Amino acid sequence: MSRILLADDEPAIRKVVRDALEREGHEVVSAIDGREALDRFDDGGFDLVVTDLAMPRVDGLELVKEIRRRSPLPILVLTVRNEEREKVRLLDEGADDYVTKPFGVAELVARARALLRRGDSARGPALSRFGDVEVDVESRTVRKAGRPVHLTPLEFEILATMLTKPGAVWTHRQLMAAVWGTTAGVTNDTLRVHMGGLRRKLEDDPNRPSWFRTEPWVGYRFSPD
Repeated sequence: MSRILLADDEPAIRKVVRDALEREGHEVVSAIDGREALDRFDDGGFDLVVTDLAMPRVDGLELVKEIRRRSPLPILVLTVRNEEREKVRLLDEGADDYVTKPFGVAELVARARALLRRGDSARGPALSRFGDVEVDVESRTVRKAGRPVHLTPLEFEILATMLTKPGAVWTHRQLMAAVWGTTAGVTNDTLRVHMGGLRRKLEDDPNRPSWFRTEPWVGYRFSPD
């Protein structure tokens, strides 16, 4: 059972989200705004934060920034803002994923489940499997359907980086910084070329990727399910 901190100033939304997560067997601690959420967060013991964006006193963006300053805990944001630049800003400030209101309960639960799986390791497990792909991060080897797959060093770094946050969205900027160590001189087109190579080697249908999905104008998501 995981312990989840939920922050939302709308009682109806809090009830829907809390009920959905509790049906999954999680313990949910609720807060009516960002200030109360920070007070409860200080009690410790949480595995995930789910927060609304627009709240009184301390809003969701400030809550994300403050929690990220203190902890690598995964954060899922509920937002009515559908502009791509706002999503990018949220992710760049430290959120791991977002659900746009109105949202389906099944989607919310799936996003939460994916973030809970990510764990605390900076590089993820030494051995990862998804579909017919097996990745050994320590030996830097990859097999698909039991056969060795040769990835370029940058393709492997993209793969290993995305494995650390199953189900989460990576912005272009986040991936560039994680893989190249900088965003200077690296473009979205450069990242797209290497992602294309990764897809050609690991996806059953590179034109309709199942694992490495594009989030339009935002970045990419590794979807192990």
